[in-house]
Amino acid sequence: MVTGGLFTRENLRNALAAVCSEIGFDDRGARLLRFTNNAVFELATAPVVVRIVGSVALRHRVAKVVRVATWFAEHDVPAVRLLPGLCQPVLVGEYTATVWHSVPAHASTPRPADLARLLRRVHGLPPPEALPVWNPLDDVRRRLGEADGLDFDELVFLRERCDLVESRLAELEYALPAGFVHGDAHLGNLIPSPLGPVLCDFDSSCVGPPEWDLTPLAVGVRRFGEDAATYAELAEAYGFDVTRWVGYPVLCEVRELKLITSALPIMKSSPEVRPELLRRLRDFRSGETSTPWSRYT
Repeated sequence: MVTGGLFTRENLRNALAAVCSEIGFDDRGARLLRFTNNAVFELATAPVVVRIVGSVALRHRVAKVVRVATWFAEHDVPAVRLLPGLCQPVLVGEYTATVWHSVPAHASTPRPADLARLLRRVHGLPPPEALPVWNPLDDVRRRLGEADGLDFDELVFLRERCDLVESRLAELEYALPAGFVHGDAHLGNLIPSPLGPVLCDFDSSCVGPPEWDLTPLAVGVRRFGEDAATYAELAEAYGFDVTRWVGYPVLCEVRELKLITSALPIMKSSPEVRPELLRRLRDFRSGETSTPWSRYT
């Protein structure tokens, strides 16, 4: 059970044990790889990764994740693969999980050109059936609904800014034809493998503007102090520079809202994220862009 509705690390460890018991694996020695929107565990006893949703408000995305992963496999897209033979997602008590083949370790480092190549490939495919239409502020609003630890005026500001940005989005005319978009396309969602980089994290996949998939790396230069050459390599390899498109400032603001609120559901159960979250919010409200943000860990 979820103590107090919080996704604490202890609760998620218990959830991992329950999921592994359900599917017939041993959770002993499992390593937590990541914990923001999801808790991602790599098992020590089998080449398996278990991904547990860390937000009640975002559980609705899991069925889509399974559908996109299946679609990638059908089209032989280099991407992480679901473990076959299971009914996915796996539901255990109050938790929802997906189970994956782990990717064999490899020393290579994915390049922006690798991401561009994979994006061009998936953007050119017919999207899977019943994929939702791009609605980038939906998950921001859902996380605000779970916020426990923000002041009232901060919540009001974020909700009002969502409304303003949404009105600006509605006025945009896109340069590229709509189609499948990954939804959170950055180098952290490329895993090196012996056969080349593979895509992961399909929570935000949808039908929408490809411009959105080119935005995260550009915002990484602005907000995380990444080398401008990183984004330049992506733009050149893809063949489109989103920062030169008139609608980019709006997409940039949407991305920043997501970066601010992504850890809201775990802010109380993982208090170490709180200082960075509040700093991002403070910079966003004041228009400060000269001081780089730090990654949530």
